[in-house]
Amino acid sequence: MRRVYSGELAAAHGWFHVDSHRRPLGPGPAKACAGDVDGPCGAAVPGRLLLGAGLRTGRVGLTVEVHGAAPPLDDGWDDVVEASFRPVSPSTAVLPCGHGVLCEVDLPPADHRVRCCGRGTDRREETEFTAAGVAGPVGHYLLQFWPAPPAADRVVRQTSRGAEVRHRHGRSLPPLPPGQGTARDRAETLSWGGRLPSPRVREVGGDARGLVPLDRELLDAVDAVCPATQRSLARWAAHRAFTAAGLDDVDWITPALAALDRGEPLPAPFDDPRRAWERFFTDDRITRTPSDASDKCHGNPLRQAMAMPALRAAAEPDPLRAALGALFAAAVTHGTDYPALFAEARREFPALGRGVRRPR
Repeated sequence: MRRVYSGELAAAHGWFHVDSHRRPLGPGPAKACAGDVDGPCGAAVPGRLLLGAGLRTGRVGLTVEVHGAAPPLDDGWDDVVEASFRPVSPSTAVLPCGHGVLCEVDLPPADHRVRCCGRGTDRREETEFTAAGVAGPVGHYLLQFWPAPPAADRVVRQTSRGAEVRHRHGRSLPPLPPGQGTARDRAETLSWGGRLPSPRVREVGGDARGLVPLDRELLDAVDAVCPATQRSLARWAAHRAFTAAGLDDVDWITPALAALDRGEPLPAPFDDPRRAWERFFTDDRITRTPSDASDKCHGNPLRQAMAMPALRAAAEPDPLRAALGALFAAAVTHGTDYPALFAEARREFPALGRGVRRPR
């Protein structure tokens, strides 16, 4: 047995990646888990794995091992899943989402089996959006690789609520559709709801993708309107998010909303994301309520914490990125009421309902 890594992993958006491509591009859940049985280990894209980290943001423990044969299963793990994995290059990397390479796992480009074990994953409900105040990592994960012929995905053990949710979500995703193009191209198309948006929307990334299962037509409509409308929509969405969260009258937030409306730089503490979150978590006057957002992977986070990113998103220099980011933050803040928010946006900005795309 060779232990490649033992330490902590910075989780972001509830996932981390294993990627053997020379230019790593961590796949999103829709394409990585398409047609899979075990939701916490998405292996639908060749040479790549998407692993559920349980915690949406914060630190988790991680151990990575390479074995010559299937290792014995330790009964101390709450959840265990297995999948087949074949590297496409001699270099396989573990990549925390949004960060650099955590470690290199030297695997030959041959068929392998990967086992992902986790414990303490349900603690995320106690620490969601408060990870900055947790002394140590929340939960621990073990990745084990060994040579093995291809075989079906397998759920070896499932005891946590989080794993159950991810399994259910993974099984709900259809297999990648047949057709022309590479598996990567088909997966990319699938992740955008069956048709690719404009290159500019694809560059926005996560916030744009988050709108796909909510209202794919609205995503295209926001892309189609002029930059001035996008900017106005971004400011409107930020206000709606903070109003829905009950934060619009907090004395250190209202100056930032006013600066946003004037097109000025955001004042302190919003000029520094870390300071803004510190102020948020230390202000005892803020009432913190769970969101009813139908997020299949991350449970019910705080409504107020879901609203916070809307302000900085709306201040983005790029109007399209600002509009999509603020609108997505407002949607998750509204939770299951997001259709009413989108209907209100279409009434407030009639151009969103015209369905006319401007020339590119």
